[in-house]
Amino acid sequence: MNTKTQALLLKIFFFLFAFNTLILCIYFTSHSKSSPPTSPHRKPTSDNRFPFPENSHSSKPWPILPSYLPWSHSPVPPRSCEAYFGNGFTLRADLFKPKLAGKLTGWFRCWYSETLESSICEGGRVRMWPERIFMSRGGERIEEVIGRKEEMELPEFRNGAFELDGGEERVLADEKFLDRFVQEGEVQRHTMRALFGSFRVVSESDFECQEWIEEPVLLVTRFEYANLFHTITDWYSAYVASRVVGLPNRPHLIFVDGHCKTPLEETWKALFSSLRYAKNFSGPVCFRHVIFSPLGYETALFKGLTEGINCHGGSSHDLWLKPEDQKTARLSEFGEMVRAAFGFPVDRQVERSTSFHNVLFVRREDYLAHPRHGGRVESRLTNEQEVFNALQNWTSNHRECRINLVNGLFAHMSMKEQLRAIQDASVIIGAHGAGLTHIISALPKTVILEIISSLFRRPHFALIAQWKGLDYHAINLSGSHADPEVVIEHLSRIMASLGC
Repeated sequence: MNTKTQALLLKIFFFLFAFNTLILCIYFTSHSKSSPPTSPHRKPTSDNRFPFPENSHSSKPWPILPSYLPWSHSPVPPRSCEAYFGNGFTLRADLFKPKLAGKLTGWFRCWYSETLESSICEGGRVRMWPERIFMSRGGERIEEVIGRKEEMELPEFRNGAFELDGGEERVLADEKFLDRFVQEGEVQRHTMRALFGSFRVVSESDFECQEWIEEPVLLVTRFEYANLFHTITDWYSAYVASRVVGLPNRPHLIFVDGHCKTPLEETWKALFSSLRYAKNFSGPVCFRHVIFSPLGYETALFKGLTEGINCHGGSSHDLWLKPEDQKTARLSEFGEMVRAAFGFPVDRQVERSTSFHNVLFVRREDYLAHPRHGGRVESRLTNEQEVFNALQNWTSNHRECRINLVNGLFAHMSMKEQLRAIQDASVIIGAHGAGLTHIISALPKTVILEIISSLFRRPHFALIAQWKGLDYHAINLSGSHADPEVVIEHLSRIMASLGC
């Protein structure tokens, strides 16, 4: 090998080394810094952020997610998939800018999505008065509050329930602003609109606090807090809000509602850094940086039930290289976030065996959901046990490959156990019900078979499967009774497609 050839090879080696180092730096920086990295089709957003002190010692870091794409305030096409599921919150409205001359005052702004007609708002040097929020205490054991009315659990805000240190006294958000940026829409009782309506700007001399929270805090108001589908819309809204404002770590949570505890609280704590209820504070509490999560009703997951959201799941790698308006990887990103929050590895491809498959049958069980619930769950499949027994018999006698039928009694399983069952499943079967919302955390190539009663013909899970890019099949019943042989026939065809 001559000297010129050696020199050329050495140059190629150093070029590849430098290129790979640059790619790794961009990737890890996008998961650890508050400002999203640049990409070939997005501009940096550092000019959109105010400096505020943040101590990240007790905040959980964001996990590295294979489907993650940078979050940016660069304009996206209206009603595109990124506008629905990613950062369509690109219209910035400053209600109060910080006064950087002399002592720093508070600040407040909102990011509005024309597509979702919803805002993510944030502010600094904000004070909350729990005594000016009328609702039950929240966080009780359900057995302690049986029979409590729902209206007692939803917040009612008095003037000044939230205040901003601004050096002048005035209302922060008038009706004109609220009508433009915090629209009521179809929500009968828009608690976030009422919260912003209670906001007052106060003078520095009146801004005293019993407690200061230095790290970013996310405020959440829930409605159907015991239902998995509606809770996942709240989880997703909270996740999006955290990403849109560019938090370097996972925020702490405060529930601004008076609901009692449910098993779903376990996931709130896993996803975010900590959790408290607003009424747990004994006096005024101040936030260096607070973010207000939009209602779950304002997410694409909920709006898609009535709006035509023509999106399909896609690869984040492909979308990074070539963005497409009708494809999204955001639900895959969020599903990975949920699994990572419970310690499941998401940074490597799970290879499934072609000779062994788990088939998960998601069951509907009786359980006490909330204080007004009688403990009985409405049946969506009247002969569910008969169908399960028939499937169990068929799978145990299947000779082409080994099939393990998993009895998905989710009401008696921890969230981590439920997620493990979802992750390990090649096929997920179930009657229409909130438990199927777990498919948002299913792995790629998982197949969904939904058994749909004529009384509950709704598109929830067909849409989630479509938005995640999962193979979806449905058995539409004329009533609520399924022929076990028909279910077996559908499953047999699905297993054959998996090489079984």
